[in-house]
Amino acid sequence: MENLAHYTSLRVGGPAQKFVHATTEQELIDAVHSADKAGEPVLIIGGGSNVLIGDQGFNGTVIRVETKGNSYQFDACSGGMITVNSGENWDDFVQWIISKGFADLETLSGIPGTVGGAPIQNIGAYGHEVCEVIARVRTWDRKINGIKTFTNQDCEFGYRTSRFKREKDRYVVLDVTFQLRKGEMSLPIKYQELASYLGVQLGDRALVEDVRQAVLALRAAKGMVLSENDPDSWSAGSFFVNPILSADIAAKLPSDAPRWPQPDGRIKTSAAWLMEKSGVKKGEEHEGARVSTKHVLALVNSGSAKASDIAALAKTARAQVQKVFGITLEPEVHFVGLSLD
Repeated sequence: MENLAHYTSLRVGGPAQKFVHATTEQELIDAVHSADKAGEPVLIIGGGSNVLIGDQGFNGTVIRVETKGNSYQFDACSGGMITVNSGENWDDFVQWIISKGFADLETLSGIPGTVGGAPIQNIGAYGHEVCEVIARVRTWDRKINGIKTFTNQDCEFGYRTSRFKREKDRYVVLDVTFQLRKGEMSLPIKYQELASYLGVQLGDRALVEDVRQAVLALRAAKGMVLSENDPDSWSAGSFFVNPILSADIAAKLPSDAPRWPQPDGRIKTSAAWLMEKSGVKKGEEHEGARVSTKHVLALVNSGSAKASDIAALAKTARAQVQKVFGITLEPEVHFVGLSLD
């Protein structure tokens, strides 16, 4: 049996009862359909960068999406329409698209995972989200046993969520079509940390390649770029999402708490700030699990962690924030065979 620790960025997880490498779209559809028809539990993974799988493994079929390939058309008016198979590595795709002269994905550089995972989680970083540039998502609908395509509006994107995440396990992403600009200049810089690093003002633009390199450097400094040689980067990225609070609850936070007003009147604050102010410390350990020494929001496998160790560390951090601020952090990581409750 395949050990799932070999396929996750946290490098934990027990064995899979059955493991399928789906290298073509038809193999992917056939594997899902066959398992569904047999009534077998199914776990679909891509880069394994946003999942915490229990030490007991998965008693069913694990399907790893390894489909590759892309195509694109360029029009002077509408820009580039690029369709990418879901198994492509996300950052490899970003690097490739920038090399072809396209813009709009530069701030999403360095995010681990695959293209297929991007719309599910509505990945975002440094003030921009992938939903800004997605035109279509083509899926296998496990309920109707057929292919279904969604426009951007149909995807019902929200902060780190989408229709695909809310309707859990129904849709398997086959490919994603992006609409991107041709150009040397980035999207407006919306994040102060990035603006300061680039030496520009908020709202300014910079060269796309400069923005990519700045984002990679900032992420690496926080341990958010996976490295084979650095256990302090063996994480699932940000373990918790930034809470979005009612105005009344946000008003009770200390005056120096980060506040980002939302269109609906609510206030987003920083999960990392809440953790640090509640006493969670960088380098704090539980067995083989550790809060990254680079960034408090990354929980890492120091080399000998079990999935249960990482879950226990996450529970402790969440309890600290709840105790001090009365706010319950929600995990960004998908749990399989584990829970924080």
